[in-house]
Amino acid sequence: MNNIPLAERMRPQNLDEFLGQQRILGETSMLRSAILSGNVPSMIFWGPPGCGKTSLASVIKHNGKKRFVALSAVSSGVKEVKTILDESRTYKENGRETILFIDEIHRFNKAQQDSLLGAVENGTVTLIGATTENPGFEVNSALLSRCQLILFGPISEEDMQNLMESALHTHPRGLKRKDLIVSKEAAQKLIGQADGDARFLLNQLEWLANAIQGEAEITTELMEQIQYKKPLRYDKHGEEHYNLISVLHKSVRGSDVQAAVYWLHRMLDGGEDPRYILRRLMRMSMEDIGLADPNALLLATAALEAFDFMGVPEGLIALDELTVYLSLAPKSNSLEIMSAKVNGCIKQTGTLPVPRAFRNSVTKVGKDLGYGKGYQYDHDVPGAYAGQEHLPEKLKGFEFYEPTEYGKEKLLAERLKELEKRKNDSR
Repeated sequence: MNNIPLAERMRPQNLDEFLGQQRILGETSMLRSAILSGNVPSMIFWGPPGCGKTSLASVIKHNGKKRFVALSAVSSGVKEVKTILDESRTYKENGRETILFIDEIHRFNKAQQDSLLGAVENGTVTLIGATTENPGFEVNSALLSRCQLILFGPISEEDMQNLMESALHTHPRGLKRKDLIVSKEAAQKLIGQADGDARFLLNQLEWLANAIQGEAEITTELMEQIQYKKPLRYDKHGEEHYNLISVLHKSVRGSDVQAAVYWLHRMLDGGEDPRYILRRLMRMSMEDIGLADPNALLLATAALEAFDFMGVPEGLIALDELTVYLSLAPKSNSLEIMSAKVNGCIKQTGTLPVPRAFRNSVTKVGKDLGYGKGYQYDHDVPGAYAGQEHLPEKLKGFEFYEPTEYGKEKLLAERLKELEKRKNDSR
């Protein structure tokens, strides 16, 4: 048994041993009642690594009377699924139902997921799928609609502390190392590194315990002698990627500079490509700041050039500088609103003709048709503004761009009012 990793040995066998997730497994919860009655529905377990998805499936296996079959989507394909479904039909005809557990179900492609639809719908199998990715993106909507979505959260620090004490000292399938204690600082560091991942915590605890013989205290100094670091939970192509870039964007838009630099470094420490972040920051400089501070776009392009020239790590300072500047800059989305209004107008009105006064009159045909007639050359007018209406007649007087009163855009608003007044006075 000692050859089995600690995290696997301590996998719970009943609900009393299960750690955390009280929101979904509280004493009065429907899921708890379903597990105890042995009548669970088809479900998709969604949550971060090490939060208990596979462990809860193990509890269902040990507590139910149904046949339980487990697959990993990493190593299985349509052939294996078809074989299991054929066997399950035979078992069902003989009065025994099957629970099919598929770990990392998001790794199944559309065809593989589609192969499960009929069997889930007609009750050939009860499906339990586990995934760390957003099922809305990674699980076919048809399959998802046939399952209950169960949302798992990271395990709390208090539960992680209890798990560590149990694994080290008291659990019958644990390490049983009463000669070892963990200092308060080391425990905090281990729990912080685990980031809600019970499997990581148990693996690190086992590694430390095996490296230390005899009575001792696990300290932060001792931990630092063993080089390890748990990568931050971050998938550059998955749910966490979109969550983090979303909160970074919203922090900048909300002028929360402290949050913005935190989320920036969460992405960088997770291994995100700095150029991707720079592209998004450049977008923010146009979309959320715009003409309230035109220097924002200039700084964004300069930051990209500085990073490309200097590289990592020195060039990352350009991302810090840009993020701080954008966060504290005045905000305006007037250009985004303007763009939507213009596009909507064009879609509605079609290709309205260019007024004759502004058409190109270089050809004889054009001149004969009156192209350019009535055009006033603005530089020949005092103030270089003739106040002509350049829009098609049907859109005369229509306002697409409406500047805000924020930052430098206030100057543009004042200029626009001045031009409107001069245009009206000249009529």
